[in-house]
Amino acid sequence: MAHATARGAYRQLADRLNRFPQGAPPSELLYRILELLFSEREAGLVAQLPIRPFTAKEAARIWRIRLADARSALDALASRAILLDVESPRGTVYVLPPPMAGFFEFSMMRVRDDIDQKLLSELFYQYITVEDDFITSLFTTGSTQLGRVFVNEPALAASQDRATKTSAAPPTGAASSARGPRSRNGDGGLHVLDYERASQVIETSEHMGVGVCYCRHKMQHVGRACDAPREICMTFGGTADSLIRHGYARRVDAVEGMDLLQEAHANNLVQFGENVQRGVAFICNCCGCCCEAMIAARRFGLQDPVYTTRFMPRVVDELCNGCAKCVNVCPVEAMTLVSANDPHKPRRRKASLDADRCLGCGVCTRVCPTEGLWLEPRAERIVTPVDSLHRTVLMAIERGRLQDCIFDNRALFSHRALAAVLGVILRLPPTKQVLASEQMRSRYLVRILEHVNP
Repeated sequence: MAHATARGAYRQLADRLNRFPQGAPPSELLYRILELLFSEREAGLVAQLPIRPFTAKEAARIWRIRLADARSALDALASRAILLDVESPRGTVYVLPPPMAGFFEFSMMRVRDDIDQKLLSELFYQYITVEDDFITSLFTTGSTQLGRVFVNEPALAASQDRATKTSAAPPTGAASSARGPRSRNGDGGLHVLDYERASQVIETSEHMGVGVCYCRHKMQHVGRACDAPREICMTFGGTADSLIRHGYARRVDAVEGMDLLQEAHANNLVQFGENVQRGVAFICNCCGCCCEAMIAARRFGLQDPVYTTRFMPRVVDELCNGCAKCVNVCPVEAMTLVSANDPHKPRRRKASLDADRCLGCGVCTRVCPTEGLWLEPRAERIVTPVDSLHRTVLMAIERGRLQDCIFDNRALFSHRALAAVLGVILRLPPTKQVLASEQMRSRYLVRILEHVNP
């Protein structure tokens, strides 16, 4: 009976986590993961917490315990990176991050002996990589995704130089006409917006931390890790500040951050970060063999599990020598070798791109020895959500969970928060507005939308 009661607390926590837009489908593996990370009492307490940032006073009211006891429990959870504690105008506020990107990764961002990280890694591997429910829920439900790829800036600069030196410059229309923040390009045609550059995030963030790569650390414990650098994954802003204070990340300045970015480029790692224009919280430097985002991109490439960059490589047939270096380095197997159909050299092969799978990272162009790969703009512009609220609302609407985000434990039930959500909804296309009104079942929202879209 005691075991059933304990498992009940973890079931409540799993149900709570599964109300995040990206979800965490319940399973025996998930319960075992939660049992490693939370005590039974902690699971019961966290299951009651709201999605939005909250204070210790609010938690004490929800839990019906003394303020000092609530603060002690919250600080204990923050010390293990299950919660984030962030300084705000209201003082210290706490945030329960989703499992991914969130406390699953944080649990492996440093070597620790208070939990069995080998067992945890094995459970993560089974739950995320072997079973389909979680990775499918995270990466293939809805059109708005959690993460996006940042373009390899040296590769983009090299493509620009090649275009300048020849008359066969890549087309410029799609990128040069894009509206948005200031672009950096010189006089050529490849425009890159500030928010598309990992270097811009590094140079402008108030806090930056670096920690052990969750994916490669996990794969190390299951005997599948590659030799790519491990202390190289980056967090920013309030997330970084909390992780740094509790020893899960090491504080670095912009100079060291740029050095780490160059190290990532040198090792042909892909920059995969939060899918927002402003307030990016993380940038992972991903390999194709260990990192879950790249694995998902290979498994579900045609379903767009990851937001691509606005660029893609173009194979210059007359320069390609069929060396296969681009094929070997592509993290999502978008490059292959095919026959060059050369009657004088029947065995000659050349690179071929599967554009539907391509991330537009530019890693392949970097390793091309003949300069036979150039980056050029995609025909269709990639639209990135403005900030985390914008992305969260879009994800919640597409996944049928908007009502959970708004009314879960009165999580967003304040005039200011509801106004912010409503502002996002009013800027959405009519089809998504209809989905939002159906999920909220609010006559008030329907009347507003009818006024906006008569």
